[in-house]
Amino acid sequence: MKNTSLIVIVLIFFGMTACQSNNEPIVFYKSHEPKKAQAPFSDAVEANDFLFLAGQVGMDHTTRTLVKGGIEAETKQCIENIKAVLEQHNLSLDAVVKCTVILKDINDFEAFNTVYKTYFPNKPARTTFAASGLAVGAQIEIDVIAAK
Repeated sequence: MKNTSLIVIVLIFFGMTACQSNNEPIVFYKSHEPKKAQAPFSDAVEANDFLFLAGQVGMDHTTRTLVKGGIEAETKQCIENIKAVLEQHNLSLDAVVKCTVILKDINDFEAFNTVYKTYFPNKPARTTFAASGLAVGAQIEIDVIAAK
């Protein structure tokens, strides 16, 4: 009987502590790029020790145009843009735990993946799919979640 009571008390204690909510605030960060200051979304949102980044396309932010050179060039620029946002929050690509990749054409997968592998040797979890009509006529968009 004593053992049963002790087990019940321990289970109740752990159940109560596991159900406590995290009171850390959610922080919405504006873009570090002045030309994106009026965007209707946050570049990054911090919640529960994770940083959720908005999707990035292969845009050169100094010219506000897509880079030339096809899927490889856009993939590289896309990831460089992600890297720049992470650096604003004192993180690197090593902190990325999840990537979502949207390709305009799934036939670009192999070319995209060749570039992608050079940036993510840690192999974060990833979802990749194709969709038509990406923003600004991009061939690729990537968003990531990073652990703080």
